Order: sequence, then structure tokens, then C-alpha cells
Amino acid sequence: MSSPPPSKPNLQNFGRAITSPALRAIAEYWDQVRGHRLMPYWNDLSPSFLSPHFDMLWGFNYNPQTDAFIGMLAGKNIKDWLGTNFWGASLKDIHSPLVYSDAHQFLRKVVAMPAAGRCSGRLFMVGDKAIEGERIALPMAANGIFPDGVLGASHYQGPMPPGPVELVVEGQEWFPI
Repeated sequence: MSSPPPSKPNLQNFGRAITSPALRAIAEYWDQVRGHRLMPYWNDLSPSFLSPHFDMLWGFNYNPQTDAFIGMLAGKNIKDWLGTNFWGASLKDIHSPLVYSDAHQFLRKVVAMPAAGRCSGRLFMVGDKAIEGERIALPMAANGIFPDGVLGASHYQGPMPPGPVELVVEGQEWFPI
């Protein structure tokens, strides 16, 4: 049984919606490496391609039996924000309950539809200061069909101010795969 053909028109619309050249390059690369499958897997990604974008990358493995997201890829920005507490940590352990709910709903939609997701506007809050930018999230699948991970990237200007960082998920757009 062959998998359905990838949805190119939705991904073309996704690519056009992305304003950050770096995020667009990541999305185009994801589309390229998936080939004729619905989704690529982590082993398909080339560190040499991703290295110029590594600061903004993040990723989670997803367990559909427990509905849990576990941190598995943390670029420099995530490490600066969370330290070494991302790798192997549950999404629930990374965020406060309110932030966890929003983040889980966002990531869950990426794997449930599956879909490419995009957020724009406020990405983070540090105290009273909003950090604005753009975020993308793309489903990953070991078998190319059933999502079991999310590759994401967040682009914003300037350094993150010191203090506790809170994730914000607003300005969502969805592009089914």
C-alpha cells in the first residue's frame, strides 16, 4: 500500500506565508528531504544544512500512546533560555501549566492533522517585554506517514532580555500536509 501523495499546494502556501528567509529555507529543506513521503524523519535531516540555522531550531519526539512531547533538539536560543533542561524533558516539565496547555495544543495540532504550523506576533514574554517574531513547526515521521515528532524553529530580532521566558502561541496559521 502506497502513501498518499504529499500536499504540495498547501506547502507552497505555507512557504509564501513565511516572512523569515531562514525559516523559509528550513521549511523548503523539510519539503525537499521528505521526497514522496508525507513527512521526513530526523535521520533524513543533514546537520550541514541545518547548522547555519541551528540557533533557532527546536524539536520534540511525540508519543501518541501517552500524548507526550519530549525535547530532543535544542538550538542555542533554547539552550540559553532553558539551559540543559530541554533534552529528554517532557513539554509538561518545561512550561508552567498555562503555557503548557497552549504549547501542547499547538504541537498536538501539528501531529494530529498533520500540518505545518506558523505563528507570528508575540513569541515570548520576558516579564512585561514581548519578543515578537515568527515560529514554524513541521511534523516528522519515522515511517513517513504517522507523525511522531515536531521540528520547529523560532525567529526573532535581538537577544532575549534576562529573566524568566514564557512561550506565547498566537497568530496561528495551519497548512495541512
